[in-house]
Amino acid sequence: MSATKADSDILGSAPANYRLDEQVGYLLRRAQQRHLAIFSSLLPDLTPTQFAALAKLAESGPLSQNELGRHASMDAATIKGVVDRLRKRGLIATRRDGRDQRRIYLSLSPEGEREYRAAAGKAFDITARTLAGLSDAEHAQLVGLLKKLA
Repeated sequence: MSATKADSDILGSAPANYRLDEQVGYLLRRAQQRHLAIFSSLLPDLTPTQFAALAKLAESGPLSQNELGRHASMDAATIKGVVDRLRKRGLIATRRDGRDQRRIYLSLSPEGEREYRAAAGKAFDITARTLAGLSDAEHAQLVGLLKKLA
């Protein structure tokens, strides 16, 4: 297939030294893909967003769905889907606020607590496997840099 005039104009204006494998977005995506493969091999029954929701509820205690979404860095549509799936599995319990019946609080159900405890133990292994090859100092440096970017 031959390049068109428009293609050559675009290619002609691209910097000659641009290399995809050196770009931060590409490298972050590759690292994320590796991490997700490790995650799904060790926690096949939970998605990373489901685990994040369980972890935030375990860490914070009861939260509204809106608060949980903010704490777990998920938009409203994403957290709704995550909560719906976790509720269907019986991992999240709900209760109405005694003062405001419109507000519903989410918490881990007893089954959710068991699931989270089992998953949290594996989460440390997921992190270790994701960062295999890095020294302890490099691990700490990477986490520190990612926190600065987040």
